[in-house]
Amino acid sequence: MPGCFKQTVFAFIAALSFASFILILVAMGTQKWMMAKILCKTGAELVNATDPELVKFMGELYYGLFGGGKMRQCGLGGRHSRFTIFPHLVKKLNTSLHVVIILFLCVAFSFALVSLGFCILNILKVPYRAIKGPGGIALWNVLAGSFAVLAVSSFMAAVELHNLTERIANFREHVFQFVILEEQYQHCFWLCVASATIHGVNLLLVAVSLIHFPTLKTKPEEANVTAEDIMY
Repeated sequence: MPGCFKQTVFAFIAALSFASFILILVAMGTQKWMMAKILCKTGAELVNATDPELVKFMGELYYGLFGGGKMRQCGLGGRHSRFTIFPHLVKKLNTSLHVVIILFLCVAFSFALVSLGFCILNILKVPYRAIKGPGGIALWNVLAGSFAVLAVSSFMAAVELHNLTERIANFREHVFQFVILEEQYQHCFWLCVASATIHGVNLLLVAVSLIHFPTLKTKPEEANVTAEDIMY
């Protein structure tokens, strides 16, 4: 059974692993990964709108992994609409990349739970000889953090390289064409970044748990032997 110091460190790692699991679940369930300002290019060109008039053709768009919403303005006031990624919109996107992002996040929070379980087992007892102690905990945190980083990187690639926001903005738009004026990552995206950072912190804590602090030993008192003790 590990000492009191290691138990404390493992308990802290377990709490962080559970926090990482919750962060990923919240990020996947909330549709606030990206916010963008969109311009109805077709409407602005039809009326030859100048800079002060372009405000009437600017709308907003937000989306996540499974859906989002859009407020479109084409000169006649704003119109709000909601959409879902599955099953129709995903066909207009890079389907394989979008599915891979979701799979990476699922694997990441699964390994976060495994890390939590092994921390608890290491607090109580050593679970398995092959992956016992800090080495096993470090392994699961490396895997969980790596898949979270892969998910975040894949989402950024979809946005920057595959024009994800523009494709979503022009979904089911047969008359008007929308262009992206501004994009900004929202809190759900940063929750996944925080989850990956947590596993990096866990690796540092695992390294701390390997530190062996010197134990203070009391010096035994020397016995005073007298002549009377020898006689008796």
